[in-house]
Amino acid sequence: MSELVNNISIIEEPEETLSMNPRKFILWLFIVSIVMLFAAMTSAYLVRRAEGNWLEYEIPVVFSYSSVVLLISSLTMHWAYTSAKKDNFSSLKTAITITFALGIVFLYMQFQGWVELVKLKVFFVGNPAGSFMYIFTGLHAFHLISGLTVLVFALVASFRLRIHAKSLNQIEIAATYWHFLDILWLYLFFFLVYFH
Repeated sequence: MSELVNNISIIEEPEETLSMNPRKFILWLFIVSIVMLFAAMTSAYLVRRAEGNWLEYEIPVVFSYSSVVLLISSLTMHWAYTSAKKDNFSSLKTAITITFALGIVFLYMQFQGWVELVKLKVFFVGNPAGSFMYIFTGLHAFHLISGLTVLVFALVASFRLRIHAKSLNQIEIAATYWHFLDILWLYLFFFLVYFH
């Protein structure tokens, strides 16, 4: 009997490798690159501000309101995600549609913020304070447009019933990116208010 036990070879299970959906991996690389871009921009802002010749102006109140709109859109995006997990297709479509609409409202409010800046005689060219304001808000608006594009694909997929409890990758990607854009805007807004 002992010979039999000694002759049995132990088969080892292969170690499980950590893996990530390739689209999620690309999203996280994209998010890291955006964080690095805005970290560099906010650092440049602080360095340039310390040099002087800095225009003081009131940040238009519409930027505060647009922050609230984007926060609400994060709630509706979370609603979309939880609806997908429960296979509540009607709520999923409604929530993504509302999130998309709120994103459009946010962009419109950002444009109105630029109109207010012009009324305050704060232009893109002329003083670095104004230039940074336009660059920060413009770059964020560009990324938000890419977020709206991701939402459109998720909305189409939800109407085709491709997003459900057993297929959450697309809604997870959309939700992650949207929440990131919300956090990024809040960071930029409070940075501009505090260091203005």
